[in-house]
Amino acid sequence: MSEMERLRGIIEHLRGPDGCPWDREQTPETLGTYLLEETYEALEAIAQGSPGELCEELGDLLLQVVLQAQIARERGHFGLDDVARCIADKIVRRHPHVFGRNRLSTSAQVLKQWEQIKADERSGGRGGSLLSGVPRSLPALLKALRISTKASRVGFDWPDREDLLAKVDEELEEMKAAMRAADATAVREELGDLLFTLANVGRQMEIDPEEALQDANRKFQDRFERMEAALAAEGLTPAPDHRGRMEALWMKVKRISRPSTDRTAPSDGTSGTGDRRDRRERSARAPRAARTASRQGSRPGERGRPAPRRAARARSRR
Repeated sequence: MSEMERLRGIIEHLRGPDGCPWDREQTPETLGTYLLEETYEALEAIAQGSPGELCEELGDLLLQVVLQAQIARERGHFGLDDVARCIADKIVRRHPHVFGRNRLSTSAQVLKQWEQIKADERSGGRGGSLLSGVPRSLPALLKALRISTKASRVGFDWPDREDLLAKVDEELEEMKAAMRAADATAVREELGDLLFTLANVGRQMEIDPEEALQDANRKFQDRFERMEAALAAEGLTPAPDHRGRMEALWMKVKRISRPSTDRTAPSDGTSGTGDRRDRRERSARAPRAARTASRQGSRPGERGRPAPRRAARARSRR
């Protein structure tokens, strides 16, 4: 008996009359939360680079797959073998360059063929948009990456990085205007547009924006915890009354954790007062003409070059 067959037998027993009352009560809906939780724990194990932890977390994730398949089998829908057969058939079907005669040599060719095969499947009766395969429940930043990647593969993209950077400037200025007007609805919309555009920056630079933000989250959390520890060593706790001391300790932690540069990190958040003060002082020393030129360069069409082409502008609200 293989270990997979053993696992399937264990789950079948847990769901049986002499099994576990809790397992018998579960449904696909009640197990959904656990499926998501185990996925994130597996991702955390990958990030930690621990093979032992990853093996365990993949097992927990596999448990959720087997449970879902067992419940479906009990209801007469499908079983674990059907799940395996379905994905195996799909992989073979979408890799004709491996299992057929059509040989491809680059990843770009493979991705183009993959999208064409999926388009053929949709036209063959499965229906749906090019973007219909993107799960609705994906984290928003990851979903923006998936949506824009699929659109880019059929040529719907900014022509070059300069046009994309101009779009970032445009969305940032629109959000600033909405904030000055104290229009919360408009700020929400413009913030979303800005985040979507920044996800495209990551895509074009071959950086996963979800991973980049997770890195920034971890960096902020690590620095904040170090700052808390330093504060505790002085008999203090984080509080508005200790803002000045927290800022000083935060800057000290930054210098220790990154001694080779004083670049402000995206994760600095509200604890960037010292950096903002330094920037204001440098700005005050800079020639007025240079500052004016910097402000004028923040929107498309004001950068000393033609505004983005009509096609690029038309994509601004997708």
